[in-house]
Amino acid sequence: MLQCQVKTEGWELIEPFVTARDSMSVLPVITVTLTDDLGRQGRAEAAGVDYDGETPGTMSTQLSALYTRLDDKTTGEDLLEWLPSGGARNALDCALWDLRAKQRGLPVWQLAGLDYPRPLESAFTIGLGDEPTTRRKARESAKFPLLKIKVNADVHLDAIRWVREERPTARLIIDANQGWSYGLLAQLLPQLQELGVELIEQPLPRGTDRKLGDLDSPIPIAADESCTDRTSLPSLIGKYQYITIKLDKCGGLSEALAMCRDATRLGFGLMVGNMCGSSLAMAPAFLIAQSCRYVDLDGPLLQRQDRSPPIRYEGALMHAPEAALWG
Repeated sequence: MLQCQVKTEGWELIEPFVTARDSMSVLPVITVTLTDDLGRQGRAEAAGVDYDGETPGTMSTQLSALYTRLDDKTTGEDLLEWLPSGGARNALDCALWDLRAKQRGLPVWQLAGLDYPRPLESAFTIGLGDEPTTRRKARESAKFPLLKIKVNADVHLDAIRWVREERPTARLIIDANQGWSYGLLAQLLPQLQELGVELIEQPLPRGTDRKLGDLDSPIPIAADESCTDRTSLPSLIGKYQYITIKLDKCGGLSEALAMCRDATRLGFGLMVGNMCGSSLAMAPAFLIAQSCRYVDLDGPLLQRQDRSPPIRYEGALMHAPEAALWG
């Protein structure tokens, strides 16, 4: 048997994080710890998918139904059958990977058949805000070559211009979090191109993106909320050029690895993102980032505190997690 402990935590952000969807000052997460008969432990963190109604309570309830089924023969493939995609499966799957690594004395990247993970540059996200706040954040992010700007239906070109004026050489991607209409997207495209935007993330509400197949966009478009796990990929063909993989959405590292393979085969470019969170949440996503053109794993940089030992960030350069943290 494996013992499973689920703990609810709240991570305070340095300042409120505002998107087209909501505003957040404290991030609620669950931390799952799996312990085997010899006392070896694996752990992981999940924030869940808030816009799908997931909370620490709902994730904990999902996991409590599986306690008696967990043993030393449990695999990630089992979890794909037992749980739907989402935060509960993410936490359990990543904790299981960590435990298996501790049991076998091998890092997760080797267990997964991956190459030795190299340091990567992460984007830094600038949330929605007024002009002084947006300009300040742009200046404070001077060490980050790639910036991700949150926009909505009312604040878009102005925010991008503010950042561009403060950071004229930065690479820019934007994220509307489903906040635009098709008409607004088509209207803004020429100006977005002039401002040097190189990727647009989830401009339209999921389920309303059919017309993207008719759009001749000079800027690639990435599916975030419209992309969950492998089952969502066929519906994205012809509409999106990139997909954003998040472990909380797809339900863990096992599914994310499979998504990378299938999405690449289907011709999608890859981006890895996060639902905010500590270094423990970023650690398994860092392995997925090795295959991605765009890396957005800045969650710990938005928080007042982090796990110990934390992932080491040198400006935008993100290093592999220590085994004492995960993997």
